[in-house]
Amino acid sequence: MDTVAALAPMLRSSIGFDHFFRALDRAVKSQDQANYPPYNIEKTSEEAYRLTLAVAGWSPADLTVTSAPRLLVVSGRKPADEKRYLYRRIPSGAFELRFDLADDVRVREARMTNGLLVIELARVMREAAPPRRIPITQAKGRDAVRGSAGLRLVQSPGNVGSQRRATA
Repeated sequence: MDTVAALAPMLRSSIGFDHFFRALDRAVKSQDQANYPPYNIEKTSEEAYRLTLAVAGWSPADLTVTSAPRLLVVSGRKPADEKRYLYRRIPSGAFELRFDLADDVRVREARMTNGLLVIELARVMREAAPPRRIPITQAKGRDAVRGSAGLRLVQSPGNVGSQRRATA
């Protein structure tokens, strides 16, 4: 399914929601990505969330948590392993998980506990700005009046409004 075609009517009539539509498009396309490491997202209160990743065998030095505006990136990279395995089922390759965040969600802390990386997120409530009226101004000066053919109509600089004072 081409999500761009499905979202086209909404894109034509909305302004400033491009982040939302990109996130929606990525969510639809991310169905085929690897699911390592497994994770849970829980809502701990009305303004708080917890992201828990199962990263057994990883140390905090191997993991990176990066927070950018509207994005949380969790990545892991281990040094090369020189061991020879007969059977290997524990993943040890590099990974990167990206989580889109709402504009008002911030990362509070990240901690490792018993092989789980726990990232605490909080909704930062900003005071809502009241609606404001936008004044419409009229251009002043020579550019204020234009003819229908795109020509500027300029008033002649006659003696109107100019008075000279006699100096003693």
